[in-house]
Amino acid sequence: MADAAIVLVSGGMDSCVTAAIARGEYAEIAFLHISYGQTTEERERKAFNDIADHYQIEKRLDVSIEYLAKIGGSSLTDREMIVGEADLTKAAVPNTYVPFRNGNMLSIAASWAEVLGASAIHIGAVAEDSSGYPDCRPEFYEAFQKAIDAGTKPETRIEIRTPIIHLSKAEIVKKGFELGAPLELSWSCYRENDLACGTCDSCALRLRGFDAAGITDPISYK
Repeated sequence: MADAAIVLVSGGMDSCVTAAIARGEYAEIAFLHISYGQTTEERERKAFNDIADHYQIEKRLDVSIEYLAKIGGSSLTDREMIVGEADLTKAAVPNTYVPFRNGNMLSIAASWAEVLGASAIHIGAVAEDSSGYPDCRPEFYEAFQKAIDAGTKPETRIEIRTPIIHLSKAEIVKKGFELGAPLELSWSCYRENDLACGTCDSCALRLRGFDAAGITDPISYK
């Protein structure tokens, strides 16, 4: 897979736009979807496959790391915890944070990239989220890059790429429309599998982004 990249595609808006960016930069891209026992697992998998179908992706890998649900510590995986109403003014880590989830996902992506001979891993991390999610910060990806460099074969070269990490949600929305990303196929809600709730952290961030961009969100909400 010369001139190829792996794209982590959750099915959400950020990963959808990241996929659109990678599509324009590489001769071949492979899509990786990782479930971890989250409430909206089935709906996110549908979004992943819909986006992969849109881009006619032949090489796709769908895996589960449900042990994160067994570990717990997040309202996305622990049914005894409640996904609360969004409060975008708070800087504290919300209970929707899944401990070190992105580290687990990058490890799987690095393994697959080394086998395929892919030169990059694209992930839709956004620093705007970093006040709540420590594994969305640029310094996390800089540190993980060193781990990949040290832990793979000497001839292996895999670059972690975070093309939207410094963009605001509004800029991500605009970039998506500019690139023709199928945002209507994406799914961001933490709670629902049918109509997006519109009030969880992820829905609130998404809606704020569309509102600031002056564009109507193409998915339906309760």
